[in-house]
Amino acid sequence: MKIEFTASRPENMDVIAFAVTKANFEGFDFPVDHPEQLTETAKLARFDGSAGQSFLLIAPVDGRMVRIVLVGLGSSAIEAQKAGGIILTKVHTSGAKSIAIHAAGMEGMIAAEVAYGALLKNWRMDKYFTKKKASELPSVESLSIVGASDSAIAAWPRYEAIARGVEFTKELVSEPANIIYPESFVERCQHLSELGVKIKVLDEAEMTKLGMGALLGVGQGSRRESRLLVMEWDGTGGAQERPVCLVGKGVTFDTGGISIKPAAGMEDMKWDMGGAGAVAGTMKALAGRKAKAHVIGICGLVENMPDGNAQRPGDVVTSMSGQTIEVINTDAEGRLVLCDALHWAQETYNPEYVIDLATLTGAIIISLAHEYAGMFTNSDELAGKLNAAADKSGDPLWRMPIGPAYDKMINSDIADMKNVGPRGGGSITAAQFLNRFIKDGVKWAHLDIAGTVWTDKPGDTWNKGASGYGVKLLDRFIADNFEA
Repeated sequence: MKIEFTASRPENMDVIAFAVTKANFEGFDFPVDHPEQLTETAKLARFDGSAGQSFLLIAPVDGRMVRIVLVGLGSSAIEAQKAGGIILTKVHTSGAKSIAIHAAGMEGMIAAEVAYGALLKNWRMDKYFTKKKASELPSVESLSIVGASDSAIAAWPRYEAIARGVEFTKELVSEPANIIYPESFVERCQHLSELGVKIKVLDEAEMTKLGMGALLGVGQGSRRESRLLVMEWDGTGGAQERPVCLVGKGVTFDTGGISIKPAAGMEDMKWDMGGAGAVAGTMKALAGRKAKAHVIGICGLVENMPDGNAQRPGDVVTSMSGQTIEVINTDAEGRLVLCDALHWAQETYNPEYVIDLATLTGAIIISLAHEYAGMFTNSDELAGKLNAAADKSGDPLWRMPIGPAYDKMINSDIADMKNVGPRGGGSITAAQFLNRFIKDGVKWAHLDIAGTVWTDKPGDTWNKGASGYGVKLLDRFIADNFEA
């Protein structure tokens, strides 16, 4: 969908939309043929401009019958984004090709937020349908924002870059595992080099030399070779010597390995690379808006399959850090991938901040349902910064505990640690496992996004399926703390 900002409403728009508030609705000067009729009709439908409300009317404008959409704008940036998504939802598959949203009364960057919400909502995974009727597919091709403030117009390229990053994450997470696997994930990210991202790839031979026995052990049962993808964006010209490292779990399909998962629902495990997808999308967003920060994105990419060469429960592997791990459950594989990626990141880049993202445990869904991602961190400072970014971005976080009591639960009788603890506190002991690979002085956070990376129902700014979670959060974290 093409988005443009215009001074006046283009001719022959299929949809004319207005975002109003409860305070200004009744006195709003609607530039349509019969504004008072529009107001009274909307009131009959109990529309009063409250945030999130919407109303659709087909009426004459300039001698043509058009769709008129009213939506309640609210007072916050998040509510403005939702308003944009709601406008698009009302007409997305209606046959309308063009929308004009009047920005009268939208101060500051609110008009850009509305356009941003519409663009976020626009992405859908329709590429594999061959028999759907045209009436079931999106029809909107263009969106015009009319009369926006200069600040909104100036801010739009940044919003668009973030939205494109979210779209990229949704694309990677939505693709089936026969399309996205470690090597093809790397190929999908190659276009980031055109934006100025430096890309490096470690293959299995290189990772073997480095001693990444934990990561490689997960992928040894698959015919698809594992990869470590490294993406570097430096918008500081070398001024920020210690980069922020973002590390993503990229299990492109997870059968559970020898500890095989139940068949029902296993198809969902194509999105077990959601952490890596979020990291890749964030790198695209940062590069797309030329962020003045130095950020490294690292994706540990493997496929967890159960063949004759697969890792077995009871095996002991040696991580790159030299610590040994007793593999109690081969379905607790994400932490094995991350521990080597985290260690390599710290050894290679000496970061002050490291954030990993992973669809790591079903236990986090038991704790938080699908409303929040779980945040585990060794730094109160970092927790505060991430919580602030979550509040502003709309990607919610909830801090969970870690500590010595949980650490004891993953001690092994024959190795330095085991990869799972007891049934209770499963997401916490998983985070505690990763904490053993964080160097002293490094501020680290682990985000368990298993409950937020995929949704079974649409929201105001996303459709059913991949949510794109993490990109907006990380972009805001970088913007607020490294570009000020």
